[in-house]
Amino acid sequence: MKILGIASYYHDSSASLIVDGQIVAACQEERLTRIKHDSGFPVKSIKYCLQQGGLKPADIDEIVFYEKPFLKFERLLETYLAFTPKGFFSFAKAMPLWLNEKLFQKKLLGDELKDLGFTKEQTQRILFSTHHLSHAASAFFPSPFEEAHVLTLDGVGEWDTTAIYFGKGNELTKLNEMGFPHSLGLLYSAFTYYCGFKVNSGEYKLMGLAPYGRPLYAELIRTHLIDIKPDGSFRLNMEYFDFATGLTMTNKKFDLLFNKKLRSPDDPLEQVHMDIASSVQCVLEDIVLKICFHLKKKYNAKNLCLAGGVALNCVANGKIEKLGLFENIWIQPAAGDAGGSLGAALAAHYMHLKNKREVKFPDAMQGAYLGPGYSDLQIETLLNLKGAVYTKMEDSQLLDFTSLAIQNDGVIGWFQGRMEFGPRSLGNRSILADARSEKMQKVLNLKTKFRESFRPFAPVVLEEKVNEWFNFDKPSPYMLMVAPVQKNKRTENKTKELTGLLKLNEVRSSIPAVTHIDYSARIQTVNKTTNPKLYALIEKFESATGVPVLINTSFNIRSEPIVCSPEDAYRCFMGCNMDILVLENFVLLKEEQPEKNKKDYRHLFEKD
Repeated sequence: MKILGIASYYHDSSASLIVDGQIVAACQEERLTRIKHDSGFPVKSIKYCLQQGGLKPADIDEIVFYEKPFLKFERLLETYLAFTPKGFFSFAKAMPLWLNEKLFQKKLLGDELKDLGFTKEQTQRILFSTHHLSHAASAFFPSPFEEAHVLTLDGVGEWDTTAIYFGKGNELTKLNEMGFPHSLGLLYSAFTYYCGFKVNSGEYKLMGLAPYGRPLYAELIRTHLIDIKPDGSFRLNMEYFDFATGLTMTNKKFDLLFNKKLRSPDDPLEQVHMDIASSVQCVLEDIVLKICFHLKKKYNAKNLCLAGGVALNCVANGKIEKLGLFENIWIQPAAGDAGGSLGAALAAHYMHLKNKREVKFPDAMQGAYLGPGYSDLQIETLLNLKGAVYTKMEDSQLLDFTSLAIQNDGVIGWFQGRMEFGPRSLGNRSILADARSEKMQKVLNLKTKFRESFRPFAPVVLEEKVNEWFNFDKPSPYMLMVAPVQKNKRTENKTKELTGLLKLNEVRSSIPAVTHIDYSARIQTVNKTTNPKLYALIEKFESATGVPVLINTSFNIRSEPIVCSPEDAYRCFMGCNMDILVLENFVLLKEEQPEKNKKDYRHLFEKD
């Protein structure tokens, strides 16, 4: 049974293929089109999935879309009616698009699929999941649990913004939900917008900015913006928000509440923005933890799965883990909307077709390495075409060379195997560097990735050594948990009077490049089975330095999608301050490359 899942037309379009319950391929369209958060129909991702599965369109048994367009249209109409006449302008702007395209999405999907070679019969029986069921299925079915409670939190699907499911075997049952416009994801996005970052893209910046501030406005938020109940349910005060009917997230009343006008993306960040970020992060954590306490109390939940965009808030995830309420927690690595295509396909396989589920350990995601991979022949052909200068090394020589380069403050583009599915680089499309370096965070942010100086970097650590370096004793393969650096690895601060971004200058541990200002870190663990080559490199680095930790950050520059192909990787390498590029076993030194290949291509990507 071959099932194709599709997510598109909002943001982060993707396609996924499962064959007899096995996840064969999953890819986000932005990686192939090079358009950040591409929302278009995922033509290239579908072609990739078919190619990876060795299939033709006619071989696909079921096609499933990740949400229901008519329910979304119903929500749109009812929202505008509820807010009449305030929302008429945005209603008039939205209607032509809906009446021309979105309302008849089944026909639109069918036309797109027919262009790819799918038959009329296939397109006439397209299945439609619901948005939050797709999230829940993406979290539960690949998890290592026979049964679990599932919490999905995001901006909004059709109506739901938060939902609780119970998964057992091949079934998912919805237990509770909260509806639009009362949304934790949209609350966080409103503050993202207010602090001058791009909605559906800059939320991770707000999370990264929060530690530099104090939650001075948390009580103001609780008093005026959101009414939170003991079980974690809540209602937003829509007098301060404009996202339900307008064209912006917040309004003038919101500005007056914080006594600060909306920040433009080009305005400098001030302490007040850091304090506001800290405050909304504090409120978000409070709500998520209250929901978790409610889950435990009402349902005696043992295993917890998470998905939806809010599940990418790794600081909140770390707080859930620290509570110790649940025996096990598993988070879908593609927790945002891109993961919806996978969840929809899995929901069709298990719930619609009633197939038996076999639990897989450590999970069914194969390390999230579900995207395209490239052969040595493809890489060598590309390099020769570019006139690149390279050396091909055996594994042992490559590991020795790369480890030594990292020890000498080299910045390494590391391109191996199949690309990751989800927003994190997990060691196959990564930039690697020395976590011991006091200057590396600034070097990587400002000179390599051309992004804000405050943005943190994650450590990748040998799985069996994680508890030696961090107050965390479980695998964290998907970089979705934040935990403290162990106290014996910390360095006492002598400059406690520093505020705001000046705190960047402090050295807080023996791995300062990955230690946040609150002594925490966003951890990725790696083991011999899931990524043997990265594991061997860190082992080699540890044997020379005593430190089983490297910096791992995504292989891209600011606002660019993570690289997918060798060509993407070479362009990025030549367009930023990176010292060495490792494409499988091909090694390239920047200083040896043709001058004509060096191009600054930052202008191609809109700032997020």
